[in-house]
Amino acid sequence: MTLTDVDRKLADRYGRTRSAASRRWTWVAIGAVAVAATGLLGWTTVSNALNSVDADTTGFTLPDEHTVEVRVQVTVNPGTRVACSLEAQDAEHGIVGWKIVEVPASDDHSRIVTAQIPTTAPATTGFVRSCWII
Repeated sequence: MTLTDVDRKLADRYGRTRSAASRRWTWVAIGAVAVAATGLLGWTTVSNALNSVDADTTGFTLPDEHTVEVRVQVTVNPGTRVACSLEAQDAEHGIVGWKIVEVPASDDHSRIVTAQIPTTAPATTGFVRSCWII
């Protein structure tokens, strides 16, 4: 008796053998779950990309000691209203001013927004913190 004969006899005795059909259905089920997971991942990626807002600070100026003027480019689907949080900071990165600016819906994909932020102390920079769909 060889080792494979012993293994076969033990498998027959304790029911460890699986039929070819059983193995086939296991692989079909694993494949179906993999296809479904890939489809779900693809759908969530596309869905999130369609409903996203991209905002970039294109520049800022310091008209006086208590004001920062920030220019922001907002990219979003046409016809979507957006709100953006703008921030002014001092030399030590302390927040010295902030403002929420609403960007009205437009037919354009990208829009340039300019806003003035009042500050409590002299600022050294101004930028967009985040934007969201309203």
